[in-house]
Amino acid sequence: MSDVVVAGLTLNNVLAILAASLLVFVSGGVIYLSTVEWRDRRRRQQPVAAAPKTRTKAKALR
Repeated sequence: MSDVVVAGLTLNNVLAILAASLLVFVSGGVIYLSTVEWRDRRRRQQPVAAAPKTRTKAKALR
């Protein structure tokens, strides 16, 4: 059986490099999405500060 050579690399080497690249890409995406979700969960769990009440003109003129 003859080896398929692409740019000096055998087909097995090309597939191994492709598989490693996809693994790094998918792992990076999972880490990114986990970090974003963690930050969002922390933001949602923080107590909401009450907005200061604004005075209306009628109350200000009294």
